[in-house]
Amino acid sequence: MADPLGREARATRWVAGLMALLGVGLLGWVAVPVARQRLAPPAPIASFGVAGTAAGCDPELTDPVSGKGVHVGRGARVAYLTVPPSSGPHYELPAPMRRFYLSGDRPPVEVLVHNLEHGYTVVWYSDDLPAPQVEALRGLAARLGADERTAKFVAAPWDEAYGRFPPGRRVGISRWGATAGYRLLCESVSGAVIERFLAAHPPTDSPEPEGA
Repeated sequence: MADPLGREARATRWVAGLMALLGVGLLGWVAVPVARQRLAPPAPIASFGVAGTAAGCDPELTDPVSGKGVHVGRGARVAYLTVPPSSGPHYELPAPMRRFYLSGDRPPVEVLVHNLEHGYTVVWYSDDLPAPQVEALRGLAARLGADERTAKFVAAPWDEAYGRFPPGRRVGISRWGATAGYRLLCESVSGAVIERFLAAHPPTDSPEPEGA
């Protein structure tokens, strides 16, 4: 005579095994897309904004540098020699590790010049930059900030109280190199242009590359 308790135990084990198998399958069904998403390569830098040939950039400018280690008091106004600045006196503390600002929360120019001294590339954009380009720049800033090789990057609105960009130019890129300052003025945001600028002027070429 069959043992009913044995049959019940076997049935219980069978159900438990089936549930475990279904659980593993469900876990795999959820985990595989998540893993694929995590392993997906980041968007190419050049994919943000317009193509380099459509950015309307002037030739790159090289400036003499000054103001290394020269701090001015908070609230002081510096008359920079170029628009935007590529060196000069600055406030004692740089901006914190943040990549993108809007006009309502942008740091003073003197703060971001300190970031320049530490090897940051700063992209200044005019208040009339079209909204789609502002969003492209926001996405680009996040993309660059996620990679330690390009993390020294800040995008912020330009304060026209310090001077106006040339006519038709809404984007100004600047770097403070160890022996020279560099500026590039463009009509539109272009990840391709910014990528080339970053490659030509790495953070190690700066007065204080060890600065955060």
